[in-house]
Amino acid sequence: MPVTLEKIPGQEERIILSMGPQHPSTHGVLRVVLALDGETVVGSTYDIGYLHTGFEKSFESKTYSQCITLTDRMDYLAPLSNNLGFCLATEKLLELEIPSHAQYIRVLLTELTRIQSHLVWLGTHAIDIGAMSVFLYCFREREEILQIIEMVAGQRMMTSYFRIGGLALEPPLGWLDRVRKFVKKFPSRLNEYEDLLTHNPIWVRRTQGVGTLSAEAALALGLSGPSLRASGVNWDIRKAEPYSSYEKFKFEVPTRTEGDVYARYLVRIEEMRQSLGIVQQAMDGLPEGPIRTNAPHIVLPERESMKTSIEALIYHFKIVTEGFHPPVGEVYLSIESPRGELGFYTVSDGSPKPFRCHVRAPSFANLQALSKMIEGRLIADVVACIGSIDVVLGEIDR
Repeated sequence: MPVTLEKIPGQEERIILSMGPQHPSTHGVLRVVLALDGETVVGSTYDIGYLHTGFEKSFESKTYSQCITLTDRMDYLAPLSNNLGFCLATEKLLELEIPSHAQYIRVLLTELTRIQSHLVWLGTHAIDIGAMSVFLYCFREREEILQIIEMVAGQRMMTSYFRIGGLALEPPLGWLDRVRKFVKKFPSRLNEYEDLLTHNPIWVRRTQGVGTLSAEAALALGLSGPSLRASGVNWDIRKAEPYSSYEKFKFEVPTRTEGDVYARYLVRIEEMRQSLGIVQQAMDGLPEGPIRTNAPHIVLPERESMKTSIEALIYHFKIVTEGFHPPVGEVYLSIESPRGELGFYTVSDGSPKPFRCHVRAPSFANLQALSKMIEGRLIADVVACIGSIDVVLGEIDR
């Protein structure tokens, strides 16, 4: 890492140190420029854009259905959450009603996605602070979830399984049995993580009282998700503004008041337990019905129907080659992703492609809290603070 000295008028020497963009503990190509007094951080700023891919501009050159594949690649740890946010925004623009069967499957899969995303966070956060065993255990359970997702979508990560109007395919036989097996086993695995970390004196000393952020500061900085709830603000879009039938599910919103790295850890651990409960409810109450809404000029027909119906074949051809024409207007819809409020603001000019699509990415908003968290802390605490925010650079550099 390049290190330079810089004199600040009227003050003692400060070391200006570049942390990243290749540093493994910045969780992606993030560069944090630190001003140090010895080992104490006295100032910081960020340098982002190393992963920029122009997703938002790319939306304008693709039909609405083609845009779904772009959402997979923003927060690549939660592709199904991104699919859901974009699909819901487009369905709001089109005023589509989604069948209950499809809604429940969407909820089930996005909650499994939340768990596997938190497992990546926990494993990498633990290894940043020196707890290697937890990393191996978390990826063991994440692998099981990815296999469940692969059963329904044919892909482990870049799924594009949620479609405008419903789902791409009916889930295969036996996949619910696979989910039940995971749900039965996972609570003991969560307890295992906590046995290793929650009362571990090294973990506690490295996280308690570190990176403290008050509720007022968190709100002022625009935080959302676990980082906000760990500072005592009870705000979860699944509860406050339910979508995709979340109003039918019973779950608690975990909060803490300490606002430090340890509190953010405890909130996410409890969130995994709550998500597991939602998955169980979705399986128990899964209604019968179609996986897509009945809108032949918007939603692709069943493949079997194309073999016997010329109308279905024509609709399929026109939707794939030309897209559909939503009404002129604009919408904003947000969901609770694993990192916080993920919102899609879409503007339609009546053409088959969005006129404009802007993403309210939680990682981008949450990152700005880092400077306040690390000011006055030791350089070793910077690693713990970055990990506790759980940023994904693909979502920041879009």
